[in-house]
Amino acid sequence: MDHETAIAAALAAADVIRDHYGRTLDRVDKGGGDFATAADLAAEQAIHQVLRAACPSDAITGEETGASGPADARRRWLVDPLCGTLNYAVRTPLVAANVALRDGDRVTAAASADPFTGETYWTDGTTARVRRPDGTDAPLLPSPGSALVDINLDPPFPVEPARVIAAPGFRDRFRPRVMSTTLALLWVADGRRAAYLTYGDVRDSVHFAAGIAVCEAAGCVVTGTDGEPWPSGSGLLAAADADTHAALLTLIRAA
Repeated sequence: MDHETAIAAALAAADVIRDHYGRTLDRVDKGGGDFATAADLAAEQAIHQVLRAACPSDAITGEETGASGPADARRRWLVDPLCGTLNYAVRTPLVAANVALRDGDRVTAAASADPFTGETYWTDGTTARVRRPDGTDAPLLPSPGSALVDINLDPPFPVEPARVIAAPGFRDRFRPRVMSTTLALLWVADGRRAAYLTYGDVRDSVHFAAGIAVCEAAGCVVTGTDGEPWPSGSGLLAAADADTHAALLTLIRAA
């Protein structure tokens, strides 16, 4: 099953990430202040090995190595082997390994592994679960109860995200957080965050594909920052429920 392949690939990357953690790692400059470490490259290679063994005719687009396989393939894996590289490089264990399968125009399977808790969030395109370290699966239950909203502040953006935090009424209801990794989006699906917000185009993104798929399958309300379907390119607003989503849209429009 494709979701099991995604889980296996994400866990292979997680093993590499744990093994390299805390070391002094060579960096590859990607421009604009962005970089990859030796762990990013090794984790992506581990994912490739799993995917090539299981699905040799599929294409792959990786954060670090780009596109490979048939250019016109209907099935393409979107891979972000270490989301949260800066966190990782300064020994902050808030990262994820992301693997998603786009079949045609939709993601039909995805997995995001947390290397340090052993949890893997996954979807088969219909349901969403979290696999615990003991191998058991539990349903994801979104909840607005925390009132915590993770906001992606990494530039560049067409709109300054801090304006939303400063909008009248935001702090009366919500508390901002900045995690800078896919975990923030996954935690909306898991009830640990009320919502997640980022500007910028997230379409066909190796960074966001797995998290979006998990959130949607878990029943979160997922749109662009303009309230339109997120493939419109306006950014991403994922909320635990419709009320939270509506309240944040109002604040975004007022920002």
